[in-house]
Amino acid sequence: MKLAGILLLIIFSILAGCSGDPTPVEVIQIEGLQKLIKEDNHKIHVINFWATWCKPCIKEMPQFIALSEAHPEIDVSLVSLDFVEEMYSKVVPFQENNEIKLRVLLMDELDYNLWIDMVDSSWSGAIPATLIIEPATGRRKFLEKELENNELEDEIKSFTKMINDD
Repeated sequence: MKLAGILLLIIFSILAGCSGDPTPVEVIQIEGLQKLIKEDNHKIHVINFWATWCKPCIKEMPQFIALSEAHPEIDVSLVSLDFVEEMYSKVVPFQENNEIKLRVLLMDELDYNLWIDMVDSSWSGAIPATLIIEPATGRRKFLEKELENNELEDEIKSFTKMINDD
């Protein structure tokens, strides 16, 4: 009976993945965050730190979705700082209700002091916060604020201009 249940779960997961539904939320710890920051697939990487309870985070979320849709050459990841226990009650429903198809990760590390400097040494821990990384050059830009209107797109243009000027 257990094998049948496992097979049904596998089949359901495969079918869900083919339906264009949002990608599953992945729980990460410090090692996963390190891997995300060091990821080198030759694309600019935008990592946004947010939470479902953060109104400025929610307000700027459409910019990350629009950036991803308009620029497939840019990787966008959303790192939720909600509690892991709230994954199925808050994070997953938020992702589904807003049809977010971006990579959503849930940080499972309550001691922010262990990993916050790895993102940026100037980060106070306030959210929203966004890290832009260009793997080929190692150039980084950190923004600890709510991004207004098209500010994310403008930051990306400025960032890529800085890279091209080198």
